[in-house]
Amino acid sequence: MELKQVRQGQEEKEQDHPLHNPLLSPYKMGNFLLSHRVVLAPLTRQRSFNNVPQPHAILYYSQRTNKGGLLISEATGVSDTAQGYPFTPGIWTKEQVEAWKPIVDAVHAKGGIFFCQIWHVGRVSNQGFQPNGQAPISSTDKSLAPQIRANGVDVAQFSPPRKLRTDEIPQIVNDFRLAARNAMEAGFDGIEIHGAHGYLVDQFLKDQINDRTDKYGGSLENRCRFALDIVEAIVNEIGADKVGIRLSPFANYMESGDSNPKALGLYMAESLNKYGILYCHMVEPRMKTVGEKFECPDKLLPMRKAFKGTFIAAGGYDREDGMRAVAENHADLVAYGRLFLANPDLPRRFELNAPLNKYNRETFYIPDPVVGYIDYPFLEETNA
Repeated sequence: MELKQVRQGQEEKEQDHPLHNPLLSPYKMGNFLLSHRVVLAPLTRQRSFNNVPQPHAILYYSQRTNKGGLLISEATGVSDTAQGYPFTPGIWTKEQVEAWKPIVDAVHAKGGIFFCQIWHVGRVSNQGFQPNGQAPISSTDKSLAPQIRANGVDVAQFSPPRKLRTDEIPQIVNDFRLAARNAMEAGFDGIEIHGAHGYLVDQFLKDQINDRTDKYGGSLENRCRFALDIVEAIVNEIGADKVGIRLSPFANYMESGDSNPKALGLYMAESLNKYGILYCHMVEPRMKTVGEKFECPDKLLPMRKAFKGTFIAAGGYDREDGMRAVAENHADLVAYGRLFLANPDLPRRFELNAPLNKYNRETFYIPDPVVGYIDYPFLEETNA
């Protein structure tokens, strides 16, 4: 009995050894050699004043970089109509591109791989964020109900959106293309299209929102056309080997539910194969709303099996969950948001199975350049 316990103890220790932690195994993602599977998820931090990335972001991103690690930037606006939150960065002006360069350089100096997530919020905005106080644009003219902001106190008000005309849609696709080109000029290794969480691309994808009767509405194929137009334009601009997309077919953020999320996810996964893009980044069905896990029977596995490139899973993962996802081949990489935000050395902590800093939700979205941003402590390096 005792011998059995000793063996069991040894096995448990071995499982914690980095060689036995699937999250810490190397992975080849297209032309990129990753040293581990722990990805920094795209996280809105609201510290880019006048929509221009700031010098304090240099330290924030470089703190979370290690050699061969993949980082995805916070969502970055593709145009002056793309904004819906205070102090979020853009990449549509020369000034913004120049401001990103030292941030990207700092990540590269530590051997990291850095992708820029580009987005358009669509109707998740109000006239105060829009040029000349115009209405936000969307797939629809249906309004979004006011929402309590993440701090649990402030209420976000959304202006009624204006439904894009069919002939205007190519211009928005072009904004994404130019943003991707700008990201490459800033030195990023690639881009991720934000097609999730109720923002503009998702507003076209989801039948709860999209009520169009033109070629961008109605059937599943038509609702996915806008997203795939963007993918095609960016692939033609910068190459498929530098393009990823984030999707959340099961989520209902910002009133963006779909009547058949599994069919939507599968159709997108299969359609993306035609363009040969580098990765598909999907949010777990259990994350129906921001920050809350639900028990749910749905899984991303059908999408994972359908998509031929690298598959990144996100949404409520801890260390054990992530290890299991990679070990069971449910994902190639796992993206961590809140845990990585609070633990700049998260891969190291996962390697040692060390305790984690607790995140403070109240400082996620404040404009302070230090507090809740670059002041989370690193693991004390103990000399054995």
